[in-house]
Amino acid sequence: MRVIDIHTHGFGPHETGSGDPHDVIGMARLHASSGVGAILPTVYASSITTMRRDMMAVKTAMEYQDENSSLRGDGPGAEILGIHLEGPFLNPDMSGALDRGSFLLPTTDNYMRLIDGFEDVVRMITVAPELEGSPALIKLLSDGGIIVSMGHSNATYGEAEAGYKAGARGITHIFNAMRPFHHREPGIAGFALMDPDIYIEVIADPHHLSDRLIEFIFRVKEPSRIILVSDLVRGPLPGGGARAIRDDTGRLRGGSMTITGAAGRLTALGIDNYRIEGAISRNPEKYLASLK
Repeated sequence: MRVIDIHTHGFGPHETGSGDPHDVIGMARLHASSGVGAILPTVYASSITTMRRDMMAVKTAMEYQDENSSLRGDGPGAEILGIHLEGPFLNPDMSGALDRGSFLLPTTDNYMRLIDGFEDVVRMITVAPELEGSPALIKLLSDGGIIVSMGHSNATYGEAEAGYKAGARGITHIFNAMRPFHHREPGIAGFALMDPDIYIEVIADPHHLSDRLIEFIFRVKEPSRIILVSDLVRGPLPGGGARAIRDDTGRLRGGSMTITGAAGRLTALGIDNYRIEGAISRNPEKYLASLK
């Protein structure tokens, strides 16, 4: 069983936002030491210039791994499968800890300026489906073999469904940085839970979702569509109490636990081991292959 983390910004002292390929290799090595076999380094929403710098760092790290695949011990680490771009086509009202000032309208021109030269390594992009132009961009991305995950979004149920019909295949960290579930408008979170085909990312550290809600997700969601993610950021090494990593305003900046650590939490909650194994291995593998 190969454990796969499709949403991770960093690990310990390393992060994707430095523009340094050594940081990307460093986080890959630390992920490997935690039992993770493959990752999608996730690039923060920022200016196009900064995002392209960070994408180049990941691409360079991928090339290093290809050239040194036979190394063992302090080798190239968890396999880097490509890049996940968390933005910049997101809703400023649901920015979370991301820089809302860097968000862009989902136009073809903005996308081409961002992606030019990285088409072969970008595997996934998080997009807010309710923005003007998003359905057309989602179709363009999915037709081009890039997985679209919907997130940082104030979408209604209908807008999320329209994003799925345009080609989106997933939901980024369900319930976080999105319209809350309401009994008269279930919104994007409601669509994520009720549609049997859409994949959902779940952060299962002690801070992003209540344990009762995690149990609820595993009770009602199609089990083959649940994907555990760490959303790790630069900070203290995960472990122990997995303390929350917050910004100056008190908002969570990202995850505080590896997905192998989070899997242990799910076991303690009584969730079936077969479902947990699916969420950290089988399901992300199928998700990443869904547009090939």
